[in-house]
Amino acid sequence: MIRLDSISKQHGRQILFLEASAVVNRGEKAALVGPNGAGKTTVFRLITREEVPDDGQVSIDRGVTIGYFSQDVGEMAGKSVVAETMDGAGPVSDIMAELRAIEHALADPERVNEMEELLTRLGHAQSRFEEIDGYALESRAREILAGLGFAEDVVDADVGNLSGGWKMRVALARILLLRPDVLLLDEPTNHLDIESIVWLESWLARFEGALLITSHDREFLNRVVTKVVEIDGGELFSYSGNYDFYEQQRAITERQQAAQYERQQAMLAKEMRFIERFKAQAAKAAQVQSRVKKLDKIEKLEPPAKRQRLRFDFPAAPRSGDDVAKLDGVHKAFGSRVIYDGLDLMIRRRERWCVMGVNGAGKSTLLKLVGGVSAPDRGAVSIGASVKLGYFAQHSMEVLDPAKSVWETLSEAFPLASIGSLRTLLGVFGFPGDSIDKPCRVLSGGEKARLVLARMLYDPPNFLVLDEPTNHLDMDTKDMLVEALGGYDGTMVFVSHDRRFLGALSNRVLELTPEGALPYGGGYHEYVAQSGHEAPGLRS
Repeated sequence: MIRLDSISKQHGRQILFLEASAVVNRGEKAALVGPNGAGKTTVFRLITREEVPDDGQVSIDRGVTIGYFSQDVGEMAGKSVVAETMDGAGPVSDIMAELRAIEHALADPERVNEMEELLTRLGHAQSRFEEIDGYALESRAREILAGLGFAEDVVDADVGNLSGGWKMRVALARILLLRPDVLLLDEPTNHLDIESIVWLESWLARFEGALLITSHDREFLNRVVTKVVEIDGGELFSYSGNYDFYEQQRAITERQQAAQYERQQAMLAKEMRFIERFKAQAAKAAQVQSRVKKLDKIEKLEPPAKRQRLRFDFPAAPRSGDDVAKLDGVHKAFGSRVIYDGLDLMIRRRERWCVMGVNGAGKSTLLKLVGGVSAPDRGAVSIGASVKLGYFAQHSMEVLDPAKSVWETLSEAFPLASIGSLRTLLGVFGFPGDSIDKPCRVLSGGEKARLVLARMLYDPPNFLVLDEPTNHLDMDTKDMLVEALGGYDGTMVFVSHDRRFLGALSNRVLELTPEGALPYGGGYHEYVAQSGHEAPGLRS
């Protein structure tokens, strides 16, 4: 269906692809993986003809329709959410717009003389609309929007009132409603909660077309894809299976390549020892020349590139008292909307609470109360003895000085730390080499989040309150964070939509429901087993 044949592509001095080839077949669901800057988005742009290869060819079967979701959603305003969604549905939306225009014209008394012509046009438009199943369009649009987390009242409100993250969901809904032959999805899970991610998984499982997707959500990829296309060193390598199987196969391939290289190096060294030993002896001259010619003909293997595994050993947190935080009869409301009505919760040392709840249930509000960012209307929130609290949320990034560089931000916070340890820390959080000189004002949202997390965890508090810490993190950084926090000896309360993060780090669950807060013993996996759902909005 889609073939990339020996493509080469260069951006400035950076060579992205060099005679790389890959294919996406009809009905195939493939993940596109590779480090940041490897060229994943360029592959999408080559397929959509937004860019052309310097050499090689991108072939797409005749008549194949492509839907491309990217992080650049453009302007949205002046229409309802459902109308904006339907406007992306190709000819269906065009005919719907024509029907609306004719209906307005029929209601205009100044156009009464055109009545017969307008009725004829209306009949033709209605016939075409029925032929392409247009009357089901709105119901399908509303079903998709509901699956992506939109409340009924929001669906009919102005799309311009939505935040950037919710506009991303509208853009995703438009692509899904289009039902193209090929879906290109660039990080579709970035702005979704667990409920929407699970819904999208089931939608993609039913989707009969081809799929090429990038995502930093390991669990999502494992459930959705059956093939992985990896960008590595300017080439494209294809692996059958889900993401975990790809990692296993890649590890086997790397070991085999390393073994082949070592065997060849040993053979070359043996031959060179023979040549050096006997090159001055006339009786061995023929053998020496024969071996020299043999070595000249051998295709030398390149040393296999070693993948750097991100790891940083964070210092141990100081010990806190056994009672870390207590919420006693907490009431909290925003206007007439009551969030908590007498919430009681005790958080003890070394407990790791993940907080679950649908949008609007009060997850972030709870973390703000515990973190001291917000105060209850009634009741009390108290922090225990010897507790050193660290609070991370998206607005935490606002504390960064835009004029300071990444390096200055960290080195001024820890003036006694060694340069090597700070550079290593920044490296594992995605700031290698000269990128540490970037001023904070030019950092993306993800880069700012990584910098704030790095600064917090270098001198870790004994009580971490984390609101969506995995947002904007790539898979390697998430893996590093899971490993680092796995050995953390302090206490945690956190919200995340990454199921691997939840499962690896929680040992308690607090589910926020309209009936109140329900605590569960055990971590996220035990919560799923006991409750029968992966998130509160997915009740069976």
